[in-house]
Amino acid sequence: MNVLRTIIKWGWSPILITALAVVGFIYEWPAELVVPTLIIILVIGSAVAVIGAKEKELELSSLRLKELAGYFNRRFTGNSSLSIFAIINSLFNIENPTVWHWARACDMSQRIFNTWCDSFIGRVESDIRTRRFDVYLRTYLNELWLVNSHYYEFIEQFYEIAERIEIPRETIDQYNRFVAEYNAFAQDFRDNISELKKIAKTEIEPPSVKFAKELSVVK
Repeated sequence: MNVLRTIIKWGWSPILITALAVVGFIYEWPAELVVPTLIIILVIGSAVAVIGAKEKELELSSLRLKELAGYFNRRFTGNSSLSIFAIINSLFNIENPTVWHWARACDMSQRIFNTWCDSFIGRVESDIRTRRFDVYLRTYLNELWLVNSHYYEFIEQFYEIAERIEIPRETIDQYNRFVAEYNAFAQDFRDNISELKKIAKTEIEPPSVKFAKELSVVK
């Protein structure tokens, strides 16, 4: 049944053209009437096929963006041990009041950031069910880029602090594991942006998604 629906959806134009051509030949319809009709059907069928292909591409891109946003929210925010905020919280174990002050500020920011991410994912999952991909795709691409850019600021700040002070080896190891997975996400996000630039108007460039730097381990 699904195969039949697919044939009708995508093959109605050649089927109709063939049927009219056969009927026209049998009943000897005049060529000046049949040929223009067949050309019109062909043009309409081609236009419908192009529109359908673009809608399918938009749907697949929207689903990939949804998966990417969900992965970011699941792995790098909330209570995840891979969250940069979890790594920042480990700095409370060292004796440095200045770092403690910064870590407390990050802890307050984390609550706001997690609320933002939860709201974003909720809207993506809700709106994608409406299938209005052309309306939401660009908006949510921009918002995911904005979410990630703010998140990267915390990564960068942690790296700068970790370069200046001595932090526990386990914290360095935890951070470097985070970097490996985050950079894999960043590469996927770059690839997603490159694909979307072909079908959706966006001024975001792939290199604007930055990679995190690993910390060197002092032996």
